[in-house]
Amino acid sequence: MDDIDRFLYEDLGDEGDITSDSIFTDERATARMLAKDDGVVAGLEEAKAVFERLGSSVRLLKRDGGRVVCGERVLEAAGLAKSILSAERLALNFVCHMSGIATATRKLVDSCKAVNPHVAIAATRKTIPGIRKYQKKAVIAGGGDPHRMGLYDVAMIKDNHIVAAGSVERAILKVRQNAPGKEIEAEVENLADALTAARLGVEWIMLDNRSPEEGAMLAKAVRAANPKARIEVSGGITPQNITAYASYPDRISLGYLTHTVRNMDFSLEIDAPDAGRGQI
Repeated sequence: MDDIDRFLYEDLGDEGDITSDSIFTDERATARMLAKDDGVVAGLEEAKAVFERLGSSVRLLKRDGGRVVCGERVLEAAGLAKSILSAERLALNFVCHMSGIATATRKLVDSCKAVNPHVAIAATRKTIPGIRKYQKKAVIAGGGDPHRMGLYDVAMIKDNHIVAAGSVERAILKVRQNAPGKEIEAEVENLADALTAARLGVEWIMLDNRSPEEGAMLAKAVRAANPKARIEVSGGITPQNITAYASYPDRISLGYLTHTVRNMDFSLEIDAPDAGRGQI
């Protein structure tokens, strides 16, 4: 059982769609998914999989990451009316949520790259359990950086690691010893720790919860100590203040992309079922 099966079971349970199954038998129908907002669409591959899993055929009219305008068709489905109706909400949930993330990401990417063409806008691990990969995929569709997927792919030394280890230097050296070959990112809150991380050759140095001005000063000091170090800023970043940070880091990360954005609105319109219809 994969994600699509699990999500469908959440809706259908053991008894199925009792409403649609009571009203329809073998009537066939066509339906189309329409954007109700302007934005960037995402989640279409997942929506297609949902419809197909219940036996409908699907034609995608847009690709994930493409811009859409209100009223534009993004998907057409054909099959048993009851199957289309059973798939409707799950398919829309994917597209609405992922498109909301992609749209918000694209807005921030465009505004920050107007200031600094080389800065990346990244998500964090502040995601809904169980659907992180879809939220991160939506960030990519919007032109953003998914950042690390979990605790296993990058060694990120955060404030509590430093406190528990005794110092940023001790934490870095322990990771180097016990996780050789793994990229290291160290979160720093002051100049001394930033310079220690730079001296030890950490690949990424995160300036956390600093003002734009203080962050710029720390970034300058880090790059003077280690020109190869890459700078990430995070903490307290919002759509309202993000461009104030954009001029100097290599990456800006913010939880907003996955835990605060508004879903984009889409709807599914179905034609009256007819025994002879249902081909696309």
